[in-house]
Amino acid sequence: MPKFTWEGKNRSGQIQKGDMEAPNEAAVNNQLRRNGIVPSKVKERGKGLDLEIKIPGMQPKVTTKDLVVFTRQFATMIDAGLPLVQCLDILSQQQENKTFQKMLVAVKESVESGSTFADALKKHPKAFDELYVNLVAAGEVGGILDTILNRLAAYIEKAQKLKKQVKSAMTYPTTIVGIALVVISVILVFVIPAFEAMFKDFGGTLPMPTQVVIAISNFIQDYILVILGVGFGSVFLFKKIYATKPGRERIDDWSLYLPVFGPLIRKVAVAKFTRTLGTMISSGVPILDGLEIVAKTAGNKTVEKAIYHVKKSISEGKTIAEPLTKSGVFPPMVCQMIAVGEQAGALDTMLNKIADFYDDEVDDAVSNLTAMMEPLLMLFLGVTVGGLVIAMYLPIFKLAGAAGG
Repeated sequence: MPKFTWEGKNRSGQIQKGDMEAPNEAAVNNQLRRNGIVPSKVKERGKGLDLEIKIPGMQPKVTTKDLVVFTRQFATMIDAGLPLVQCLDILSQQQENKTFQKMLVAVKESVESGSTFADALKKHPKAFDELYVNLVAAGEVGGILDTILNRLAAYIEKAQKLKKQVKSAMTYPTTIVGIALVVISVILVFVIPAFEAMFKDFGGTLPMPTQVVIAISNFIQDYILVILGVGFGSVFLFKKIYATKPGRERIDDWSLYLPVFGPLIRKVAVAKFTRTLGTMISSGVPILDGLEIVAKTAGNKTVEKAIYHVKKSISEGKTIAEPLTKSGVFPPMVCQMIAVGEQAGALDTMLNKIADFYDDEVDDAVSNLTAMMEPLLMLFLGVTVGGLVIAMYLPIFKLAGAAGG
């Protein structure tokens, strides 16, 4: 008889582990449940050894598109009345992403062994996060799994769209500035020294702009290793500071007040908070559980702290709007609309309306930021590169003028 290793929680919530002989995994799950233990992991000894060569970083990742397509197809099949295990079997067979296919097969086996669908998904946090698992759990309890899955797919699509908008706002200026720095570095390190050697043969006094550019070029050539060391050291130090709790809290707080990007970061935070909480409340997830998950996925420590204050306020019998207003993170209009939603008993509807509004606001902010950055970047390129070229040609113009005179 095969031997299984298992892990689970007892009635008091303590994690327990052990071994058990049983005919199959389902028998182990049933025996553990009879013993008052909720199994989280059951594995046959000697199995689970994957003979495929796995090179780190070469395994395909589960993309957002994979998750959205799976969720939509799963919702359609559940709505059509197909059994849960059959849906998982069909979808795993047609899945092209091998990593995701293995996950779906493992989820199907867990469900066959007696686990709930939500518990089976919970074992694969790389693909199914806390939000996904909790919404599925609410759908299973309420008997509206197909509706919940459609809401999840719509939520993931909108969240991905928001992420792409922010990336596009950051990618363009970063790319232009990066290219400009490379071009300027090449000119200073390789082109200027050639001109300097030529100017020494001319003799005479060089114009002040040319002397400044040559001095900068010499400094960079003499201290190139120091400059690179300071650059990499600064990045390393920033990452180390950001990895600490006080450092991240301070940096995240400052980021909300940056001159150009601060308003965009704030709007993204509002859109994400309202969309996530609205989706969870409308799906039947208890508001305190919803706030806990929203806080963990906020992505900004200042916003996270504000959400935890909201959770504490509700647990004390107060409203959502009051601590949100006091936090100073969320705009007054958002707080007022949430207060109206609470009073009318339509908080989820109001949150989704705010999310729709701020999605459009983020879209406009990204467009305005791009439009504003284009002339500024062109000006930066013109002044720096153009200034270097002019400074190098000034002595030539001066020599040509002297020869003509």
